[in-house]
Amino acid sequence: MSENRRSSGPQKRGGKKWPLIIGGVVIVLGVGGFFAYRAYSSSQNLKAAETTVTEFTDNLIAADYEALPQLLVTDEAQKSDYSDQEIIDKYQAVYGGVGAENLSVENLSVTAADEGYDFTYELSMTTSVGELQNLAYSGTVVLEDGEAKLTWAPSLVFPDMSGQDKVSVSVDEAVRGEILDRNQRQLAANGQLNELGVVPENLGEGDERTQNIAAIAERFSLEVATIEAALEQEWVQPDYFVPLKVVDSDAGNLPEGAVAATEELPAGADIRLVDARTYPLGEAAAHLIGYVGQVTAEDLESDPTLSSNSEIGRAGLEATFDEELRGQNGGSISITDEEGNLKTTLVEAEKTDGQTIHVTIDSQAQQIAYDALEGQAGSTVVTQPTTGDLIVLTSSPSFDPNKMSQGISQADYDAYANNPELPFISRFATGYAPGSTFKVITSAIGLDNGTITPEEEVSIEGLKWQKDASWGDYQVTRVSDVDPVNLRSALVYSDNIYMAQETLKMGEEAFREGLNKFIFGETLDVPIAMNTAQISNEDSFNSEILLADTGYGQGELLINPIQQATMYSVFANDGTLVYPRLIVDAEVKTKADVVSAGAVATIVEDMQAVVSDANGTAHSLSSLGIPLAAKTGTAEIKETQDESGQENSFLLAFNPEKKNYLAISMMENSQDTTSAKNTAPALLQYLNGLL
Repeated sequence: MSENRRSSGPQKRGGKKWPLIIGGVVIVLGVGGFFAYRAYSSSQNLKAAETTVTEFTDNLIAADYEALPQLLVTDEAQKSDYSDQEIIDKYQAVYGGVGAENLSVENLSVTAADEGYDFTYELSMTTSVGELQNLAYSGTVVLEDGEAKLTWAPSLVFPDMSGQDKVSVSVDEAVRGEILDRNQRQLAANGQLNELGVVPENLGEGDERTQNIAAIAERFSLEVATIEAALEQEWVQPDYFVPLKVVDSDAGNLPEGAVAATEELPAGADIRLVDARTYPLGEAAAHLIGYVGQVTAEDLESDPTLSSNSEIGRAGLEATFDEELRGQNGGSISITDEEGNLKTTLVEAEKTDGQTIHVTIDSQAQQIAYDALEGQAGSTVVTQPTTGDLIVLTSSPSFDPNKMSQGISQADYDAYANNPELPFISRFATGYAPGSTFKVITSAIGLDNGTITPEEEVSIEGLKWQKDASWGDYQVTRVSDVDPVNLRSALVYSDNIYMAQETLKMGEEAFREGLNKFIFGETLDVPIAMNTAQISNEDSFNSEILLADTGYGQGELLINPIQQATMYSVFANDGTLVYPRLIVDAEVKTKADVVSAGAVATIVEDMQAVVSDANGTAHSLSSLGIPLAAKTGTAEIKETQDESGQENSFLLAFNPEKKNYLAISMMENSQDTTSAKNTAPALLQYLNGLL
């Protein structure tokens, strides 16, 4: 029994203690659960507060001010006595007024406070005056009916704002730099034009408004949808002038030389004189100068310094030198109290006007060269060969840069886009086989490597020739059946067979060695996009036929007119090549000893004979009565030898005495009655007395 008592004693003692122990566990778990729930709830509320502040800043970035009120407390007293609509209007007026773009938020933080949650963040933006960086914002989020709501104050528009403070904006707009020619004539100018617009409150309401918009659209060749879209812009107010398009008297929309009176216009329409970019040479220099246009959303994304009302270069030199031409707006953005007293200045900047770009172009020569092409597909490039100055760079057909910058109609744009002659292509920067003008380079290389002897006469019979039967059906052809032929007669008559034979005689290695002294594969230091000049598609010729064809300027040669003029500069500089330059103060760069002075002297004398000899292919130019050395050329583009292909006509001409100009003219798909040579007389006469 004693054993039984000893055994049962501890069980009784243990039985008395378990309820106390279990109860203790229950108490601990209950307290722990309470604190865990409280911590979880606090964490969820913090996340909700963070979400509210993030959505608030996201809406600011997206300029979706209409979405802000749903994130704010409903009590107006807690919103500094601003209603929801007043807050929306405040942001639209202030951020729209300063030209706020490219908003970004950094260092957003939300922390628990005694009542609710405190938040801070930094906001940066670009404005019409300049950049505002890392503006420090702070505020409070509270729980309202279980939802995290932001307590709004004017300081969330700009720090330091309170009550009925206002934002004052003063913008001193930079003047875009002009582009001037060598004689200070304007190629891209700042002028004034008549701009059509509408004043919304003058359009009327309902059917009257609809009829007035339709009348404006019909009168000025606009789409009703275009006018409606302009009127729906966020910044538009009833009494604002909403611009639609530039109109000018030449278009027949206005009385000649005058701004139309309001009563002459459909109700709601108005025409005002505005500052505008103009292009005096119009189509004659469009490919070179380009044009400006309004910025797009993509522009703003890629360049945060832009504002939505900026103009930027869209093509040509306007685009290449856009940053230099555009300058930087000045002015200030300040916070004032309700009475207009200055509280603080957010940003202040001095205006920096755009730079003036001086180019080597001669406006008059440019216009003459363009007019001579008469709208046919072609190009003319003129250099001052001793300095490399580009005097003329014109391409035809062209487009009107004034229309492009001032608001081109869809019909006009479609006419350009659907034109099979491709008016948007810059032909002076497009590679072509140069045809027989290239024979002067082949000849110079042959003279220098000793494979061509000027006086040596070669017997050639007939108008077709092939090296041997291995050429199959392929034959080199010429125009004149002259026998025998030497270097001079080959250039005078432009004999393909002679040049093919001499190129084969020198061989690929010697020929390429001479060609590589020029600019093949080099990127020229001019602000014009172009591919480099090429000798052939591969590093070596894949046949003797290709070698022979290259010798007289065909094959796979691709050289644009600027590059051709650069290569041919050796004949005006005793064998030194002068690189082109377009900016007046750019460095003159040269490459010496590309060919020998002796070879140049021989070829220039023969080029003069191309003009003076009655049989010369450029003899018609002798009637101009000016010193002239020239070489004509035709490059035929076709799939097979037996078919007729597109013939591109070329002319190389310069004054061998004054050496004051060198011209390259090219005409695509020339016919018997038209050629590059026929476009030259007026330009050559002008150039002869130019420099």
